Amino acid sequence: MKRKIYNELIAWRKEYNGSAALMIDGARRIGKSYIAEDFAHNEYKSYILVDFNRADKNLLDIFEQYLTNLDEFFSFLSLYFNIKLYERNSVIIFDEVQLYPKARAAIKYLVADGRYDFIETGSLVSINRNVKDIVIPSEEHRIDMFPMDFEEFLWATENENLANFIRQCFEKKEPTKVLHRKITELFRHYLIVGGMPQAVLKYVETGNFLKVDTVKRDILKLYRADIEKYADGNTIKVKAIFDEIPSALGRHEKKFRFSELKNSARYRDYESAFFWLDESRVVNICYNSTAPNLGLRLNEERTTLKCYLADTGLLISHTFNEKTVKHEDLYLKLALGKLELNEGMLIENIVAQMLRAAGHDLYFFSQYSKEVAENRMEIDFLIAKPVITNRHNISPIEVKSGSGYKLSSLKKLRNKYSSFLAETYVLHTADLKIENEIIYLPLYMTGLL
Repeated sequence: MKRKIYNELIAWRKEYNGSAALMIDGARRIGKSYIAEDFAHNEYKSYILVDFNRADKNLLDIFEQYLTNLDEFFSFLSLYFNIKLYERNSVIIFDEVQLYPKARAAIKYLVADGRYDFIETGSLVSINRNVKDIVIPSEEHRIDMFPMDFEEFLWATENENLANFIRQCFEKKEPTKVLHRKITELFRHYLIVGGMPQAVLKYVETGNFLKVDTVKRDILKLYRADIEKYADGNTIKVKAIFDEIPSALGRHEKKFRFSELKNSARYRDYESAFFWLDESRVVNICYNSTAPNLGLRLNEERTTLKCYLADTGLLISHTFNEKTVKHEDLYLKLALGKLELNEGMLIENIVAQMLRAAGHDLYFFSQYSKEVAENRMEIDFLIAKPVITNRHNISPIEVKSGSGYKLSSLKKLRNKYSSFLAETYVLHTADLKIENEIIYLPLYMTGLL
């Protein structure tokens, strides 16, 4: 399926021209191997895919015996795969490279040799785990890969013209008008399916949400297996956080309460577990920034956070058991917008998902005062402008899942921090409009910010 990251791969080849390998970071099952091979097939005269998950003894012997002599190494590798390599027009892919750390360590010398390009893929958690006895190469250009965003979902469902229309409306700040209802319906399907390529493919093939649910549950089982296998010394804490995510997001303020995990628990008790989940790309963590100015990271308060699941389709399957899904017409109610629960948890999660895919770090703003009401405010997200100026660099974002809502916190923020703020956004279920210098965007435009 068509993915935006493909353009980043093209840019890497052009910019680095063999001076650095490409490392594609990301969670399991988001399509890293697929995009690497698709790119290699389309952009090079030949390629070799070394899948360390399936490598036999003969292939591993080539790495063990000949990496110190690259002439022989490339010769034997070419013979093993029966593929001719062309200088500066062939690429070698190390798939699941975390399973064979020596291959990653050899990148320094393979890149210095300069004959071919190299792409590495693998699960970030297990990549970082298996570096104890190797020197991490500096000759790596790392890019992040995320689940498919709504625009990619539209491409996959043969709605590319509609995707282009939405982008045009966003750029011109015009409403989608008569097409708003249709786009909203497709967006709700994206909310249900999520952005995991296997789930999207099953949806495209069958249109059956229950069959898609089976795919998502298989991915969740894989993630749980990864926790068991790789969360050294943190397995119990990582599982506890993972299982608590739906409950935390179901609360009004969405903040993670450590006391729900264990009485008197503090952030420091679970810091390494959160780090593991963040590194694995299973979650998107959103930290409180104590001031909405340019230094969002400098003002980061790590002990106050929200923890979103990296894919909203997975969150739905994680939240509801299989019996609930099959016997209460859950997906029909979701598709029709008639689910009787706090749908805000799903809407805010998918906004976080799309902002991350668009390249934003996640921050929210929370300020409390017992004495002064004007100093009590909660803003769902803060994002920085791509081009920094002396003033007005931060855009506040409020997310609204219902039709009747107030913007008291947003108004307080604008009154108090006007010199810091750029465009102000409200993401809601209605069409695009601009009122009182606030840009109201339909939820499906989030990924274009």
